[in-house]
Amino acid sequence: MQRAGLAVAQLALAVAPHGKKIWIPCGPGNNGGDGFEAAHHLRLWGKQPVVTCLNPLTQPPVDAMASRIRAQEAGVVFADAPPQDYDLCIDALFGIGQIRPFGERCTDWIRQINTHAAHVLAVDVPSGLHADTGQGADVHVRADCTLSLLTLKPGLFTADGREACGDIWFNSLNVEQPADPRAYLTGTPPTQARAHNTHKGSYGDVAVVGGSPGMTGAALLAARAALYGGAGRVYVGLLDSAAMPLDICQPELMFRSNHELDYTTLTVVAGCGGGTAVQTHLPTLLRQAYQLVLDADALNAIASDPSLQALLTKRTAPTVLTPHPLEAARLLNLPTSAIQADRLAAVQALADRYVCTVVLKGSGTVVAAPHTVPRINSSGNARLASAGTGDVLAGLIGAQLAAGGGAFHAACEAVYQHGAAADGWPPGAALTAQKLARTF
Repeated sequence: MQRAGLAVAQLALAVAPHGKKIWIPCGPGNNGGDGFEAAHHLRLWGKQPVVTCLNPLTQPPVDAMASRIRAQEAGVVFADAPPQDYDLCIDALFGIGQIRPFGERCTDWIRQINTHAAHVLAVDVPSGLHADTGQGADVHVRADCTLSLLTLKPGLFTADGREACGDIWFNSLNVEQPADPRAYLTGTPPTQARAHNTHKGSYGDVAVVGGSPGMTGAALLAARAALYGGAGRVYVGLLDSAAMPLDICQPELMFRSNHELDYTTLTVVAGCGGGTAVQTHLPTLLRQAYQLVLDADALNAIASDPSLQALLTKRTAPTVLTPHPLEAARLLNLPTSAIQADRLAAVQALADRYVCTVVLKGSGTVVAAPHTVPRINSSGNARLASAGTGDVLAGLIGAQLAAGGGAFHAACEAVYQHGAAADGWPPGAALTAQKLARTF
C-alpha cells in the first residue's frame, strides 16, 4: 500500500504539476488506503490534499488504517464534505472488488467528480467499473487518467472501460506478474516488406460472396478492403444477378457468378450484404471453402439454422467469425446485455462452441480461439461506428488470411490495422467506410 500510494502521488504531480488543492475521496477498503498514503506524500511535498471518507465511522483494514494515521500526522486535512474548488481529484473510492450498490453519498460524490472542471486520476480502476469485464455501473467515475497497479485489468480496455479510464498508466510496484493472464493486449504488428521474387499468386486469392439486391455496396466494400489489404486477386460473387458486373471505381476486382468460383482454392468472405440469399450458399461454403470469414447475414443465418451450426463446428479449415454484440447474442442464444456484461467470456464461449477464431467487435474488440489466451485490441475509436466499417474489417481479415498468417494471427493483425486507421484519421474529417478501405 505504501508503494501504491507513492506511485499515485508521483503520477498526480505529473498530471497536475501546478495543482495545489487536491481532493481525495476515499472508500472503506484498500483503495481508500492507497488514497490516504498518496495524501500523506502530497502533503509532505507542499500540496494541499483534502481527504473525505465515504464511511468515516467504518474501521478500514489494518494497512489502510496505518496509512490514514500517517496522513493525519503529516497534517492532511480530513473533511466531511468535498471542497468546492480543487485542482485535481484522486478517485480512491473503490478498486477491483465487487461493484456494490452505491449509497446517496457516494453517488453524489461521483456526480461531482464527473461534472467538476478538475482533472480526475483514478486509483487502479475508476470507481464503479468492473475490473475484469469493463462493465460500468449506472453511475461510475469517468477519469482523465487511470493508474493501474500490480497488473493491467482487462476491463480497462473493453466495454465502458475505454471511455471511463482516459489515459492508462501502469505500475507493477515491483511485484512479479501472474503466469496465467486472462487476456493479452494487441500491439502494433511488425511491418513486413514483400520479397522481390514474388507475384500476385504469392499473396492469395479472396472471394467475397454477398451483396443481395439493395446491398451490393457491402460486398464491394469488403472486396476493396481485401484488395487494399494486400490480397493478390479478389473475386466478387454478388447475390444480386442484376448488379453491374464491374466496379468502375475499382476495376481490379473480378466479378464471377458463384457457381464459377472454386471455393476449395479461395479464402472466402461471406455474408456482407448477404441478406437472406446467402443462406442457400452457406452449406457449400462451409463444406468447401479453403479458408472462410463469416460476417453479418451469414452469422444470422447460422444462428437460426442448427444444420449450418453443425457444419460449422465440423470444419477443420481456418475459419473466422466477426460478430457484433447482437449477432454474438443470436449465436449464443443470449440477450445482448449478457454479451456486453462479460465480453471476454462471451467471445471465448463462441470460439469454443463453434471451434474457430471469433472477433467480437465493439469498444475494445476481442479476438478468441479455442485453447488460446484471448487478445483485446488496443486500437480504434468511435469513428468506426459508421455503416460499412464492419464490411471493411471482414475484407481486411480475408486478405490477411489469404496471405497465410493463420486465422487467429490474421484476425488480430487486421483488427489492429482497422483500428489504427481510425486513430490516425485527420481531425475533423468524416470517416466513411469507402475511404477507410483505401487506407491499408
